[in-house]
Amino acid sequence: MTGTAIGLLAVVGLALLLKWRRPAWYWLAFGVGLAAVRVLVRYAAVMDACGLTVPPSRMRLAWARIAHRPIPAPRPPRILRLRLTRTGLVLRLKLQPGQDAFDFVASTDRLRHSFTMQGVTSREIKSGVVELRMTGYDVLKRVQMPAKVERKGLRIPVALREDGEVHYRDYRQVPHALNLGATESGKSVYQRQLVKELAALDVALVGIDCKEGVELYPLARRFSALADNPDDAAALLDVLVDRMAATYRIVRREQRISSDVSDAEITADIWGLPEHLRPVPIVLLVDEVAELSLFANAAEKKRRERIITALVRLVQLGRAAGIYVEICGQRFGSELGDGITMLRAQLTGRTSHRVNDEASAKMAFGDISPDAVLAATQIPTDRPGTAVAGDSTGGWVRMRTPFTSLRQAVNVCNANAYRTPQLPELAAFRPLTPTVSLVKIPAAAEAPASV
Repeated sequence: MTGTAIGLLAVVGLALLLKWRRPAWYWLAFGVGLAAVRVLVRYAAVMDACGLTVPPSRMRLAWARIAHRPIPAPRPPRILRLRLTRTGLVLRLKLQPGQDAFDFVASTDRLRHSFTMQGVTSREIKSGVVELRMTGYDVLKRVQMPAKVERKGLRIPVALREDGEVHYRDYRQVPHALNLGATESGKSVYQRQLVKELAALDVALVGIDCKEGVELYPLARRFSALADNPDDAAALLDVLVDRMAATYRIVRREQRISSDVSDAEITADIWGLPEHLRPVPIVLLVDEVAELSLFANAAEKKRRERIITALVRLVQLGRAAGIYVEICGQRFGSELGDGITMLRAQLTGRTSHRVNDEASAKMAFGDISPDAVLAATQIPTDRPGTAVAGDSTGGWVRMRTPFTSLRQAVNVCNANAYRTPQLPELAAFRPLTPTVSLVKIPAAAEAPASV
């Protein structure tokens, strides 16, 4: 009996220690089984308490009266599947007649408390089927990306969502995006993560960093072009607009629409071109876009109009030409001048890190999702990298980017430097990278004797 008690205390102590220091290990060792039992046992009572049941049908009531049986209880949604994951549980439910998927979205907070889970999100799979994704611990406290992530085409993993899933950035589906965030909010780490993932793909990276290049120039070996001041940025954007027009001429020349051309060979973008004719896609990263919009005299105002006009053209027309734009900044509102709101309207993807005021959050989500505005203003200051991501459909999700040091990003860019396309039209903006010299380290026998 004493040995059993000691063993039980050891197991309890180990569980408490893991829950404190390694919540992911605790979840896989102890939490997942306890949570599954808790959900199954409490399921009917929780659904009834949250108002997610329907009264019995008239047929069942009539049969109960005929058979002199008790009145049937309200019916909860039927469980189709309960799946255990490394971060939580996934509960797929079949709705009863008369239920609405919105009721489950509105009840996620009550379900979280009732099932004693860290978080609960709900989404509709198809008509009559909803999925409750529950997390057993705070996955955003210490971000650990899964060992296996899906990389396909221009789809790259960038962050971990609060429901335990990986958040992907797909440039084919969402070609242009806006990334907002205050100082020390994790905006630069998010940008590094993008560059780190894009470095291994066959794309040309083009950067505009008006902070004298301190953010992007360390990664210069993987960039085909870089500009570190507004004058060079204006010239670079003009070249990209000219390249976009030349690409469209290639697409137009290769369309050859006639009766003997199959449907599969007719295209309106670069992805339908033969591989030997397809121009390399370009990802343009703009850091601190406000620096491109400020002016102090008439000459700078003309330059500013030239820059904004070029950016608007790229985000309006660049997708089919394989040019994708990622714009970063601390604020992005109408106070930056004419053309800014037009530019923002073309940026489908929206990501907001911690902001200093509600107005900044409205710049990102005010025109697509009021709920996302509230979520962006509630990001704590002690969790850099936490962000709210949304799109034009009104959906949004809270996520956090894994910490990527500048050294890690530099190493990845240097290792993939051979992938950097040498585009002739961008040769004038190609960053000058110093040649790496190998320093011979003397052997122990050749080392000078210490004095």
